[in-house]
Amino acid sequence: MADKQGVYHIMKTEFDIEAILKKGRLSNELDYERALVAERKLRLLAKEDAQFTTLRHQLRELLETYELGEWSDPASIDDRQLIQSEKAEFIADQERQFMETRKRTIRNRLKQFELTQENLGFVLGHKSKTHMSELMNGIKPFTLKDLIIIHRLLKIEISILVPVFLSDSDQKRVKFAVDKLDKPKVKLAADDLLF
Repeated sequence: MADKQGVYHIMKTEFDIEAILKKGRLSNELDYERALVAERKLRLLAKEDAQFTTLRHQLRELLETYELGEWSDPASIDDRQLIQSEKAEFIADQERQFMETRKRTIRNRLKQFELTQENLGFVLGHKSKTHMSELMNGIKPFTLKDLIIIHRLLKIEISILVPVFLSDSDQKRVKFAVDKLDKPKVKLAADDLLF
């Protein structure tokens, strides 16, 4: 059972609004930047479905609390914090671009197969139209099983569906472990080092 949980943790690389709301706070700059991206998406989605309005307000409260705690005193802001903020903003934007490309690719393929988003939700076992919209828009993360089904059903390359980037802490941990192995042929691919 522990192995399954470990794999789930590794594969769950996307921002999960519900997990953040349950935690009740934003822990770092990357959470903050991801929450900003999600809040903008929710603003647009709320125009189509009022159900997203509550979620947006809850997220907005967490954003404001974080800003007050981390950015309200200009005298305490140093270069390290600014660099961390810029890096987090870059990562969040890369993730946003990835999700937009994935959404556009899935929608185009659905059109080619004369399927609707609702049809895809049915195949994946998701009964709620709203839930499918949340998945497609990156409000909730797809499960690995969902992405494998989409890959096999719609013939979309898995690299378009599954985020393959590593967090900064994972990169450092892997680099440390690889360095300790002292095997020159083993190293992270350059694209993993973007973040």
